[in-house]
Amino acid sequence: MSGQTVVLIGGSSGIGLETARQARAGGADVVLVGRDPDRLQRAAADVGATATAAFDASDPDRLDAFFDGLPAPIDHVLVTAGGAYYAPLAELDFAEARRNVDEHLWMPLHLARAAIGRVRPTGTLLFVGGTGARRPGPGLTLASTMTVALPALIASLALELAPVRVNLIAAGFVDTPLSARLLGDDLERRREQLRAALPIGRVVGPADVAALAVHLMTNTALTGATYDIDGGQQLVRT
Repeated sequence: MSGQTVVLIGGSSGIGLETARQARAGGADVVLVGRDPDRLQRAAADVGATATAAFDASDPDRLDAFFDGLPAPIDHVLVTAGGAYYAPLAELDFAEARRNVDEHLWMPLHLARAAIGRVRPTGTLLFVGGTGARRPGPGLTLASTMTVALPALIASLALELAPVRVNLIAAGFVDTPLSARLLGDDLERRREQLRAALPIGRVVGPADVAALAVHLMTNTALTGATYDIDGGQQLVRT
C-alpha cells in the first residue's frame, strides 16, 4: 500500500483504528475521521496519521466539505461509523430509527457521490455492516431491513462507480471498545459464550476485520460483494 492514502470514517477506535494501523504498516498514509476531536488526536498519534477531521459523517454538508477539502486524490475509504438499532415495534423511537436509516442508507449514498472524482480509479469504497439481524425476530425489524438493504446498495454502487470498487464487510460480534460499552458487566460472559460456541474457538477481534479490509483494498478483482466475517456465528445459535 506504499504511496496510497486511506480515509477511515469511524477511524478513532475499534475496527477503523486497527485498519489504519495495518494500512500504515503496509506503507499507506491514513486520514482519520470521527466525531470526538480528542479521541481522534489520540488515535492519530497512535498510528501516525497524516490528518484528522472531526465531524458527523451522517451530515451530508459536512461530508461534502470534507471531500471537497482533500488536497489530493485518495485511494480507499473505509466506513465503520454507525451501529444497529434494536427495539420492539411498540417501543420504536422513530427519531432514533431515522438516524439509523441516515447512517446506513443515506450516508453511504452521500459518501459515494461525494467520492466521485476524488477516489482514484484503482481505489475502493468499503462499508461495514453486520450479520446478526439476518434471522428475523422481535426487536429486529429495522436492523433486519438495514442488513438486507446494504448488500443491494453496495452491488448497485459498484456498477455506478466503476472502475472504483465498492464492497461490504458483514461482521458478527467483534470484541471492540463499542461492544464493551454496550455490554458492560456482561462482556466477559458474552466472550466466554462465543469461545465455547464458535467453530473457530475464539472471539473475532478488530485485527481480524482489519485484515479483511486491507485485503479488499489491495485485491483489485473484488467488487460489488458482501464478505462475512463472524467466526461461524451464523452457523450456531449464540
